[in-house]
Amino acid sequence: MDQASDVRTLALGETSGTVPLARDFTRGALTEWGWLPAASADRRAAAEDVLLVVSELVTNACLHAEGPERLRVVRLADTVRLEVTDRGAGQPAPRTPHRSGRPGGHGMFIVQRLCLDWGIQRVPGAPGKTVWAELAAPA
Repeated sequence: MDQASDVRTLALGETSGTVPLARDFTRGALTEWGWLPAASADRRAAAEDVLLVVSELVTNACLHAEGPERLRVVRLADTVRLEVTDRGAGQPAPRTPHRSGRPGGHGMFIVQRLCLDWGIQRVPGAPGKTVWAELAAPA
């Protein structure tokens, strides 16, 4: 990972409204970094993609990984990296085959489509994992 120019961290836990909280926190970071309010349609789309990916990662942690513990939003030179740490042992993956008309199961497919890259980090001997995703910064 490149040298981070800015990092925002939000502790998450057993609270209601976790997904809107994570989106609002990320929107605040994007505003501080000058992504929002967006000066163009492309910049607005880039910011909306970041907010959608945050929603999907946090939702997956809530539904499939015993809940999220932390959200990190990292601004790098030409990307933004989102990291959601949870307590789950599962392995997130896009549902295959993807069926757009079927309810549910679209989260990781959306992440895969919108992101430059994504993956999972685990600490040996520690419970849980961090699911990360990187998106291009707006031009």
